[in-house]
Amino acid sequence: MNRDWLLPDWPAPDTVRACVTTRSGGVSQPPYDSFNLGDHVADDAAAVAENRRRLCSALQCQPAWLNQVHGIDVVEAEPERVHKADASWSATPNVACTILTADCLPVLFCDRAGTRVAAAHAGWRGLAGGMLEATLEALNVPAEDVLVWLGPAIGPDAFEVGPEVREAFLIDHPLATEAFQPSANAGKYLADLYQLARLRLAAQGVTAVYGGGLCTYNDPRFYSYRRSAQTGRFASLIWLAQ
Repeated sequence: MNRDWLLPDWPAPDTVRACVTTRSGGVSQPPYDSFNLGDHVADDAAAVAENRRRLCSALQCQPAWLNQVHGIDVVEAEPERVHKADASWSATPNVACTILTADCLPVLFCDRAGTRVAAAHAGWRGLAGGMLEATLEALNVPAEDVLVWLGPAIGPDAFEVGPEVREAFLIDHPLATEAFQPSANAGKYLADLYQLARLRLAAQGVTAVYGGGLCTYNDPRFYSYRRSAQTGRFASLIWLAQ
């Protein structure tokens, strides 16, 4: 595996594997350099295909790609089919639930028994709309038996939003006000996706939450749409060992 990729630091069972790629290790040319895995960002299709081939070879799993649309639909991961959804789950060994991001929050799930995994794409729309709750329902595991890892996303010092974003969260979760700080720009707020995710998971009874703290906007290892609108996507994957 590429030494620049990340392995989540969390107490997942031995049967659970997970990985987050970075910009390193691929063949894509600028501004997608070099390990872009997104096939929807106008990168050369052959380069994306080669990057995906390298990913499969390095991890020895079968990624189940999604057509992500900032919704809350969850599907069973199927490597041979690209579903229109923003999360997937699997109980099948070697099938990797796979999320592509470049500022949105990738969220990985597993059960303490190491028999089920899931991955969710959670931008602010997905978080506010119930993406994490929908994934937990599809995972079909008691809340106390769920482990969650929050992957690299735009950090609270860089994610400026308008008041409509804040209101979208406060409607159902008044405590979400803690995740919004006034910005230097009048009428704007700095939003903490990590805190918003933790609050919503806690409301569902999930408290074993790890990760967080990496900012895609400020960390050049990752693609960031806010930093550069023409950019690639990195992957967060989770699967069960064969």
